[in-house]
Amino acid sequence: MGAAHGSGARFYGRVYALVSAIPPGRVMTYGQVALELGAPAAARAVGYALSYLPLDTGVPWWRVVNAAGGISLRGRADAADLQRRLLEEEGVVFDGGGRLDLRRYRWFPSGGG
Repeated sequence: MGAAHGSGARFYGRVYALVSAIPPGRVMTYGQVALELGAPAAARAVGYALSYLPLDTGVPWWRVVNAAGGISLRGRADAADLQRRLLEEEGVVFDGGGRLDLRRYRWFPSGGG
């Protein structure tokens, strides 16, 4: 509940702003978002922030994947299928193991890739 108040709410807002900047067809990892926000140990908090978004959000939550280039929505098969479909609609290709090539699709806000 603390995430909805004070510094947690500010962190979530920063997560949403950064994720909103990811261009279509590109992705960031949870850890990368946390690192960009100056909180390198907060990858899980990034996931929590994205999980609190309403269904009709304008924040492209589906553009954030795990460090292996996979989808991390354990126990939420419908959401995982939706995430993959949305990424594929943007031109992202997954391999037979359900992973995307981070070297190809990772986005760096500073223009590094």
